[in-house]
Formats: sequence, C-alpha cells, structure tokens
Amino acid sequence: MQSEAQNPSADQRSRQPTVADDGAPENGTMAEVDGRTCIFTDGYWIKYYEPPPETLAAKKALIEALTRRLFNHVEHGINIPGFRLAEARAAYERETEPDRKRVNGAMLAGALFNRAATIFTKLVELQEDGVQVEPDDALMHECGQYLLEALELGRLVRHRGGDEGIDELWGEPFKAFSQPIAAFYESRYVKIALTMRDIDRITATIAATFEGSRQLPELRPLLDDLADTAKRKTETLRTDPIIFSVWPAFVVASDRLKRVQPQLPPAPTPRDIHEAQEANRILKAGTALVSHIVRARVPMPKSTRDLIDKCDRFRRTFLEPQGSTPSA
Repeated sequence: MQSEAQNPSADQRSRQPTVADDGAPENGTMAEVDGRTCIFTDGYWIKYYEPPPETLAAKKALIEALTRRLFNHVEHGINIPGFRLAEARAAYERETEPDRKRVNGAMLAGALFNRAATIFTKLVELQEDGVQVEPDDALMHECGQYLLEALELGRLVRHRGGDEGIDELWGEPFKAFSQPIAAFYESRYVKIALTMRDIDRITATIAATFEGSRQLPELRPLLDDLADTAKRKTETLRTDPIIFSVWPAFVVASDRLKRVQPQLPPAPTPRDIHEAQEANRILKAGTALVSHIVRARVPMPKSTRDLIDKCDRFRRTFLEPQGSTPSA
C-alpha cells in the first residue's frame, strides 16, 4: 500500500477526481483513492478490478461480453450470425461499388466474430465435459484466424453515431483471445486513461471556447461536472454495484448541459442569433461525443479533433475582436 503522500485526498479528488499532480507515481502503482482501490496509469487513478482466473470458460465469457459491447456501439445491420459466413464473404467479394462494399465488409466482419464466438463456445463445452483442449488445437487456430480477419475488416465499420470507426473495439476480442486475461486487463487501463484524457480535452476545450461569452456565462461548472462523472463512469464496470449511483450522476450531468440555452440580448442582432445557434450545436455535439466515448470506453480521436476544430472556428468567428489581424 502507498503512503498518504502518494494517495490523493478526498478534497483533491473532488476538484480533479482522477488526475495525479506533478511528480506522479509510476504506472501500475496501486493505492486507496477516496475509498477505492485504484491503479495509476498515464496520469490517472483508475478503479482497479481483479482479473478473473485464467480458464477457457473465463475467456469465453470475456470474449462474449466484448463482442456484445462491440455490436452495441457500431452501425446497425452488421451483427450477422456465424452460420451465414459463406454468404457474407461471397457478397463482399462480388460487390464492386465502393460504398456498398464497405457495408458488406462490415457485415463480413460481424459474421467472422460470431463464427469465432461459436467455435470458442464449443471448445469450452468440450473442456467442461473433460476433453483436454490444447492451445495449439486446430479449432483454436481457426478461431484466432477468424478474429484476426474480423479485426482487419473492422476499419470499415462505423460508430453508431456515424462519425468514425472505433478500431479499438474490434481489437479487444482478439486481444482477449490471444493474451492472458491479466495482460488484457492491464491493457484496458491504458485505454481507459486515454479515454479519460479525451474527456478532459473535450470539456476543457468547450470551457475555453466560451470563456468570456455573454451568452453562456456559467458554463464551466456544468462542464466540470460532466467531466468528473464521465470519467467515473468510464472506469466503472457495469457489473459493479456502484453503477447504480455512477450512471445516474453522469446522465444528470449530461442532461443539465443539454438544457443550457444561450442568453440573447433583448434586441438580438442577426450575428447574436447566429452565435447562439452555433453555440447550441457545439454544446449538443460535445455532450453527445462525451456520451459516445463514455459508453464505448475508448477514445474517438477523429471526432474529438473535429469538435476541437469547430470550437476554434467558433471562437475566431464570434468571440475574438472583430477586424483584428494576426501579429507579424
């Protein structure tokens, strides 16, 4: 156990719940943080969960959970049963129109994942019946090949919001298959830290964008609350009993931000109205993006960059002095 000097106080966590100060401990440091066992990863204290035992049954359960999570966050229509793999592959190979071929590739990826899950399920059932399944078993190899091919096709799949793919989600079932469970859990803390960093970047950028805005003068406390509850949700497994307080806190923080309306002057100009409309779009897009990231528990770099660019254009258009020119 770490000393109190390495262990943030409850007051510190209330201001910045998961970020460590300068002179942070090494990655992998364990400590009690605000009554929770946490692991330090890339600047964040993240709630620690003991990995399950290294068995085929545990791996099967993990891959099934990751696959369900994957299909929950990607575009509709690609959760193709594994027994239709040959049909999905034939449709992908004969399609020539690029946009349609992308969708067929996404459907093929779904069929490959489901075929791999079927094989793994049967292997676990054999093991439960006393049949020894070796790591180099031919069916284990076939399962791995299906997952690897699905991972390669995963770049064609879009997030359900339509902005981008989430390659990280496609890689996770293959990692869970090919790595020890403990190693997979360790890699997840890195992903969670990156996710938390994106949440901080998004909320800090929006707060800085509207700094000094007369239409949205009281935004920062709401954004701070969104960031804190979003990061807490990101680190919490759905099976953890605390989810019944963590998830409502995040939903309420999101809803409060969604309800914010810019305050127009009594006689608004067309520019005032345009500013309010654009501000509304940024707030809705930012809140939705944080929600997508929190639910997927992986970064969404393209969408994050796009939002930051929108914030930059908004500030230059509406909040920087008009007619100013860059210094030489």
